Amino acid sequence: MRADEVAADAVAIDAVAIDAVAIDAVAADVGASFDLDHADSLELLRRQTSVLELIAAGTPLAEVLTCVVVALEELIEGSRCSILLLDAATATLHHGAAPSLPAAYSARIDGLPVGPEQGSCGAAAYLGTPVIAADIRIDQRWQRFRDIAAPHGMRSCWSSPIRGRAGTVGTFAVYHDHPHRPPLRERRLVDRFTHLASVAIDHARLFGALAESEDRFRRAFEDNAIGMVLAGVDGRMVRVNRALRELLGRTELQLLGCPLDEVVRPTAGAAGQLERLARDGAGSVHYEATARHTDGAAIDLAVAASVVSGADGVPVNLSVNLLDITQRQAAERERRARREAEVARATAEAASRAKSEFVAALNHELRTPLQAITGFTELLRTLDLPPDRRQAALEHIGGATEHVLSMVDDLLDIAKIEADALPIRVEPVELSGLLEEVLALLAPLAEEHNVMLRPAVPAVPAVTAGQAAVRADRRRLRQVLINLVTNGVRYNRAGGWVEVEAKDSGASTVTVAVRDSGRGIPAEMMSRLFTPFDRLSAECSAEPGAGLGLVVARALTQAMGGTLEIRSAAEAGTTAEVTLPAAVCR
Repeated sequence: MRADEVAADAVAIDAVAIDAVAIDAVAADVGASFDLDHADSLELLRRQTSVLELIAAGTPLAEVLTCVVVALEELIEGSRCSILLLDAATATLHHGAAPSLPAAYSARIDGLPVGPEQGSCGAAAYLGTPVIAADIRIDQRWQRFRDIAAPHGMRSCWSSPIRGRAGTVGTFAVYHDHPHRPPLRERRLVDRFTHLASVAIDHARLFGALAESEDRFRRAFEDNAIGMVLAGVDGRMVRVNRALRELLGRTELQLLGCPLDEVVRPTAGAAGQLERLARDGAGSVHYEATARHTDGAAIDLAVAASVVSGADGVPVNLSVNLLDITQRQAAERERRARREAEVARATAEAASRAKSEFVAALNHELRTPLQAITGFTELLRTLDLPPDRRQAALEHIGGATEHVLSMVDDLLDIAKIEADALPIRVEPVELSGLLEEVLALLAPLAEEHNVMLRPAVPAVPAVTAGQAAVRADRRRLRQVLINLVTNGVRYNRAGGWVEVEAKDSGASTVTVAVRDSGRGIPAEMMSRLFTPFDRLSAECSAEPGAGLGLVVARALTQAMGGTLEIRSAAEAGTTAEVTLPAAVCR
């Protein structure tokens, strides 16, 4: 090994020994029972007071750190001091304060990386311990920086890490223009001023973050395009942003102190939402409200409010956002009106089509029997018919006449019901006797079609003695039941049956069910059941009828306060149920 390498190793070993001595000295100093001399103590107290006053006054950090550096330079003769601030994100040191160092030197070391071979400051920040370079010219950690220090007369540099709340936040360096090792007094002074610098840096960062946060909040609040309010827990406005002032056409002075609910009125059902939110002390509420611009224009608003709590968790404010939805609501009302108009137009068109179809169907249904009447009348007038043919012609004329009269009666009933002019006399109607009467009346028709009528035994099996009656118009209920039983007979099959039963259907109602074993109604035809003149499969049946029976039956049932329901399936028979309010016959 060469002599120069041996010398270098010796210097390095010496530097490490010096660091150990420095660390021991600082550690010993913390627990030392002796203090600085009286003059130093008074001066230190005065300097500390000045720095703390600057911090309390909100003085910029650079100015506070400069004051700290100058104070130490005045207490350590021949020293030049600097403070570098650590950027934790980039692990680099940057200029904080160095009033006595040449500007060119400060500029060269600005951005110094943290590392074990990065001079005294870079190494101190990296190691977290004081680093003393008693002679920069021979200290290995300064190898890359000697040419920077030499032109400015830098011969020694002692750097201590500045520890803040979040760890190392910077370094405090003391330079001399000659080789120098700090005595105990200087170490104690640097220790005190390093702590003072950490207080200043922590304070600046804390209140800087608070100021930045406040500035962001102020900008976000004031410049937000949505109306914003900060209200007290009593609901009175303590801060409003520009968007809300412009929305309402009012000044801040006109709004502050006013209850928010008096200016922005909740819609029906939303009253008291803010009061409940403040009482709960947590969560958020959303509701709609209305307000008025000073020019009288109505404003629709969507409101979202949440609780702002203090450090102790107690609610201190309500944060309220108010979104103008006037145009959206107007557009929705316009769309709704347009939809309603389209529905009304479609309904009118459907009614017009139904009317046209009704008239056409009525014309067809009337023309057929009238043609029969006309034809047989002409036959009787022009021909001398034998008695049997004459009798048959008269029977055809009578049947056609009855058909026309029945149709006219049904049409008049429908018209009166639609005009709410059909006289309905609702009274207790005993069902057992009425059902027997209907079945007896239609027995010949059932015999003619080879269909068995089978009333339930007893006639009202599922109805208690107190519910053997319904509230209805007896004549109209009889008309409905005759219609339903007649359909069950006519559209049945030979050897089939029709059953009539009354049963308690609950909710103080009684249901009369007419069931048959007929061909049933295909599912695709069920929607046509109550269409006037639609006889469904009439083309396959020779049974008379105009297709008005069920229309009249349902209308009469509804006029009596009841309902008519039809259930059926192809080849599975049909059940018609008339449900009416129960009554008690005395």
